[in-house]
Amino acid sequence: MAIATVLIEDNQTIRDSLIPTMKELADLDVVVVAETSREGVQALALHDWQLAVVDLFLRQGSGMEVLRACGNRRPGQHMIVLSNYATRQIREKCLSLGATAVFDKSTELDDFFDFCRDLFTQH
Repeated sequence: MAIATVLIEDNQTIRDSLIPTMKELADLDVVVVAETSREGVQALALHDWQLAVVDLFLRQGSGMEVLRACGNRRPGQHMIVLSNYATRQIREKCLSLGATAVFDKSTELDDFFDFCRDLFTQH
């Protein structure tokens, strides 16, 4: 069963390649896309979702703002940061703000897809 996913990513080129790959490799169904932190927070409030995939650097605002705003969420809802800036300090900060996991989109995509598959097949 496809996982309802909110993608918060402002780069069209990345979205164009990531969305079909998310569907194919991890059965993630992107139900809405947001390009700013405000749009992301609104999308998460208005849509039924199980997974939010959040980039840190957005057209306006940051993924950290999205994580802060969505700290209280239903059980079974997970937020994963997928960014080119997944340093040790960034990872720690994102996890402290409630991210389920953090992956570097340039070097850890396979790990990201594996994690998503495992996360939702456990339940």
